[in-house]
Amino acid sequence: MSEALILVDYTNDFVAEDGRLTCGERGRSIEASITNLAKTFIESGIYTVFAVDAHEEGDTFHPEADLFPPHNIIGTKGRNLYGLLGDYVENAAGGYYWMNKTRYSAFAGTDLELKLRERRITTLHLAGVCTDICVLHTAVDAFNKGFNIVIHADAVESFNPEGHEWALEHFKNTLGAEIRGESS
Repeated sequence: MSEALILVDYTNDFVAEDGRLTCGERGRSIEASITNLAKTFIESGIYTVFAVDAHEEGDTFHPEADLFPPHNIIGTKGRNLYGLLGDYVENAAGGYYWMNKTRYSAFAGTDLELKLRERRITTLHLAGVCTDICVLHTAVDAFNKGFNIVIHADAVESFNPEGHEWALEHFKNTLGAEIRGESS
């Protein structure tokens, strides 16, 4: 079984106290878990993808424009990986793939599936924010493309506690995902 880790949107805008669309303390509570997960996968040579939201300033045609405040604007510190994860990756000697995404799912309009298929990857480990938005949409697309899914419950979070819990149940009961770790 060939595996990959996809870390979704763990950026300053989604996690930092002053982030433009922050999960707040809920997002910060998984910092150690998500950083340790990244270290483990990268240092073990397992394909690791940072799927990072990328928006253009003033893009009123983007479907999220009427739903959320501007966030993860290209060229801003809001797009930088948050905290310990950002520090680790800044000092890492590679071993990961940075991928811009412009929709909730890391598969929508990206080369992610191509990169995974080239490496004969069959199982995807997912972590990041928001459990019930970008992680969920990535998991649904992964399921529909035939990948096995592992959700690291101690490394996903959302600003919506009910949505977070609903998504964890959905991953398990509807997508057949394996759930590892304890939910926050």
